[in-house]
Amino acid sequence: MLCGGTSAARAATPETQQIAEEVKPQLEEKEGKTFDVFTAVEFKTQVVAGTNYFIKVHVGNDEFMHLRVFKSLPHENKPLSLHSYQSSKTKHDELAFF
Repeated sequence: MLCGGTSAARAATPETQQIAEEVKPQLEEKEGKTFDVFTAVEFKTQVVAGTNYFIKVHVGNDEFMHLRVFKSLPHENKPLSLHSYQSSKTKHDELAFF
């Protein structure tokens, strides 16, 4: 991994799913809809002054979304933040920095 670059894509873990679930209400508010299916599939991380998580999430049918979630450093005691997201993704779209 390059300094400041993203890690290789890895299969989602229970922690990744928990992070996705925690920012799901933020995404639903921005999209103006609710997601019955919301399953983290894979993720990458980027260490900054905290950690950026890039998470590919299955949202039903053949639809996927890419989330960019910021987790602050532990001593800052801040909630997870949905920094940005990309919709209209497919299962085979590469999870990349955005």
